[in-house]
Amino acid sequence: MVETAPGTKAPENVTSTQSSNNAENSDVPSGSSAVSADVPESDQPVVAQRAETTVHVRTDVLDVEIDTRGGDVVSTHLLKFAKTQGSEERFQLLQNSSNNVYVAQSGLIGPDGIDGKDGRPSYNYEQESYESTSEVIEVPLTYTAENGAVYRKVFTFTPGKYTVDVRYEVENNTSKTLETQFYGQLKRSVHSGESGSMIMPTYFGAAYSYDEDKFEKYDFDSMQDKKLNVTSQTGWVGMLEHYFVSAWVPKQGQQNRLYSRVANGSQAIIGVIYPMTDIQPGSSKTIESQVFLGPKDQDAMAEVVEYLDLTVDYGFLWWLAQPIFKLLQFLQSIVINWGLAIILTTVIVKALLFPLTKAQYVSMAKMRMLQPKMTALRERYGDDRQKMSGAMMKLYKEEKVNPLGGCLPMLLQLPIFLALYWVLLESVELRHSAFVFWIQDLSTKDPYYILPILMGASMFLMQRLQPTPTADPMQQKLFQYMPVIFTVFFLWFPSGLVLYWLVSNLITIAQMLIIYRGLEKKGINVRNKK
Repeated sequence: MVETAPGTKAPENVTSTQSSNNAENSDVPSGSSAVSADVPESDQPVVAQRAETTVHVRTDVLDVEIDTRGGDVVSTHLLKFAKTQGSEERFQLLQNSSNNVYVAQSGLIGPDGIDGKDGRPSYNYEQESYESTSEVIEVPLTYTAENGAVYRKVFTFTPGKYTVDVRYEVENNTSKTLETQFYGQLKRSVHSGESGSMIMPTYFGAAYSYDEDKFEKYDFDSMQDKKLNVTSQTGWVGMLEHYFVSAWVPKQGQQNRLYSRVANGSQAIIGVIYPMTDIQPGSSKTIESQVFLGPKDQDAMAEVVEYLDLTVDYGFLWWLAQPIFKLLQFLQSIVINWGLAIILTTVIVKALLFPLTKAQYVSMAKMRMLQPKMTALRERYGDDRQKMSGAMMKLYKEEKVNPLGGCLPMLLQLPIFLALYWVLLESVELRHSAFVFWIQDLSTKDPYYILPILMGASMFLMQRLQPTPTADPMQQKLFQYMPVIFTVFFLWFPSGLVLYWLVSNLITIAQMLIIYRGLEKKGINVRNKK
């Protein structure tokens, strides 16, 4: 049940008037009747202000703190996600500390706004904490202006949802029309996250979507060089870090302005401003928005707003990665183990590619059979490249052999490998997902390097089994070193990806033995002479 407490409280040690701390508010955008109003720069430092009073809200998935000064979300823990593997401590998305600022701010600006250069409002609140895992929680904050207008800022939390509804209820008790604009923005310390490594690159920065661009990354260096300033009837603004995202989702279908700036080179701000809202005397109006604070769960994000799920960035192979992820997700729902789902996905992929695999090894076997004739042609034509080339093409045609037949199937499999690489790297579902024994996190490297070594051994066995299509000693030497080179690279790859490659190799070995047995029955010798 939601906790209840009678009465209304004012923040401790804070009056109900607006704060005059300019340093705190130098990042608040200016209001204007024109939606394209510029966001002012400030020479004053933007410092992290400790909340004098916070309202604590806990659902089944979120643990949130709301600062009563300004009504900003200053802390968010994601209860379904551990900070590190096996840790009791929950992952913290938003926080407001001296060395790391990452908060979701919102307010009302403009001629009759209560957030601006003169300060942020200090809201009255009904209770200090709320908790429910099964019921909707509403957190009302109230501010009464000197002119008698009443501003209620209400946060709504829904069980199982990472989306928080934020609405302003403005009651105009004055004799004049009130004009105000809603803004929602994310503020983050530029150097508070990591962008991964060369082997496992992960994006840390901002992103946005609007009418003309479904999804655009907007890193902090670009934000320094050029401000975002576009108007759009659709879209959102967000901050990304590997598996997690925060995003302001404005009301769609109106002329919102997306903006950004960097304060003193240390804090990046990206936000959205609504068109001007007029509230007639004696009437009231409600202004609504949403903020998403959670994991990059594609299904959950797709329900919030269009294209927010694109924050799970599969790169240029997204069209291939998305169905692979859907297949993985379906198989995992059956076997309840992401490692087994990867194995089953590998089996399905290899079964679908079997005709290509067969064509590859048949071509390689035939090429090996042609090696004596190729050697004779080299001795016959010597350095005459033109005649040699023509004779080789004639030989290929007579023997019905495609010289690219051994390479093309392998190249066609490469996009699948790359797409799966991005799926395993970007999908939050695999974060801290155990397989068996020592593999307790498929999204990170094998801690004992057992899978990469087994993968290298399987590559070596494949090499010993497959026909050698070339007699060039240099190329043969290169092929011999391939298992070692791949093993070294795979030492740092996600263990889920190495598992895929290992299982793929083992299936390929089984397929090779079947294919070779069929070729030998036809009188084609495919065994290498050692």
